[in-house]
Amino acid sequence: MKLKPYILAVMLGTGGFAQAADLLETYRAAQANDPVFAAARATLQAGQEKLPQGRSQLLPSISLSANSTFNDQTIQYLGANPFGGANTAVQRYNSYGYSVNLTQPLFRQQNWLAYTEAELQVAQAEAQFKLAEHDLILRVAQAYFDVLIAQDSVQLAEAQKTAITEQLEQAKRNFEVGSATITDTHEAQARFDLTVAQEIAAQNNLEIKRRALQQLINEMPKDIRHLGREFKMEAPQPVDMEQWVNDAQLNNPQLAVAKAVAEIAEKEVARNRGGHYPTVDLVANYSKTNANGSSLGFGGGSDVTGKSVGVQLNMPLFQGGAINSRWREAEANRDRAREEQENARRSVATQTRQAYLGVVSGIAQVKALQQALTSSESVLEASKLGQEVGVRTNLDVLNAQQQLYATRRDLYQAEYNYLVSQLRLKAATGSLGEEELARVNRALH
Repeated sequence: MKLKPYILAVMLGTGGFAQAADLLETYRAAQANDPVFAAARATLQAGQEKLPQGRSQLLPSISLSANSTFNDQTIQYLGANPFGGANTAVQRYNSYGYSVNLTQPLFRQQNWLAYTEAELQVAQAEAQFKLAEHDLILRVAQAYFDVLIAQDSVQLAEAQKTAITEQLEQAKRNFEVGSATITDTHEAQARFDLTVAQEIAAQNNLEIKRRALQQLINEMPKDIRHLGREFKMEAPQPVDMEQWVNDAQLNNPQLAVAKAVAEIAEKEVARNRGGHYPTVDLVANYSKTNANGSSLGFGGGSDVTGKSVGVQLNMPLFQGGAINSRWREAEANRDRAREEQENARRSVATQTRQAYLGVVSGIAQVKALQQALTSSESVLEASKLGQEVGVRTNLDVLNAQQQLYATRRDLYQAEYNYLVSQLRLKAATGSLGEEELARVNRALH
């Protein structure tokens, strides 16, 4: 059974008995305030824009240009002026016009491959965001349980100090009446001093863990809920580790990212190979130019309208070896992406097995520590009784107390590790979500 919490409002600086926050509330606060997750969300939004950018290379492009120019020209005729008059002519006039150009790609292999790459880039961005969601859940759960175990450590240190204080006072009384030696008093005093130091370290560690949680939710955490009596352990279903590994190979977002990167690298090889291919575009133009002024020789000005439409072929012949170089670079990047994908596959398999074993061994460890706690309580009671009848010493009682509190702390830690391992196992198979966090949250009170 867990120790009843002390007045956590005083210990945590909350100043009252406000409603304790649970794991789900903490997660939602982190969703709204964690800068790492906010950056991942922005990265997703940026990645989704790759698709319209890639599509734009297949659609027509239209441009408009306009100009207005003042011209001042002096013409010196070497022979007779063809228009009659003096051999020197001065022309001053304004010219202005505009032009609309349309280009519709008909055959551009590189553009089409860039569009298919964009689809893969969006898939990559979505998988990366799912990975960020999993990471946030795990970071919140780890930080939450780190605060809990730090709180438990402070409470256990305080309870142990109280128990040792009683032993110290008893040793002093026994020494005064001559039923114990000064050694008993020194032993109790030394153990008391050690516990005080441990309590200070535990309080310092609690402050550090609370600050780590603050970084996620952007406010100092107040009282948070502990595991309740309804906490139950469940073995992974199915109870086949390799089945979990197979599921992870199909659904793990880390593998989805690596697969998208490898496919993009493959497309890059084809796209750079396409630099040798010709391009065919439909090109249309509409332009209008007006010129008016003095001495133009056209009755005072001109107004020209031009229209054109056609098909334009461009054939790259030689670009200094750049195309072949980019092709070789893309092939090397493809090979690197394939190896990284294989490394990711192996890493995910290892992570899945570790998480599965963490759940299974966590159950066994919790059960063993529960039994050890019962045994430690019995040892302490027996040591106290033995001290009263003279068959156990004060040191025996102190050691039994220390063993009891150490076992209790190990039990708390094992329970928290079991819950985190459950979440890690779900994350490895790509099935971690808020509903899984809610299931863990129901074990809190």
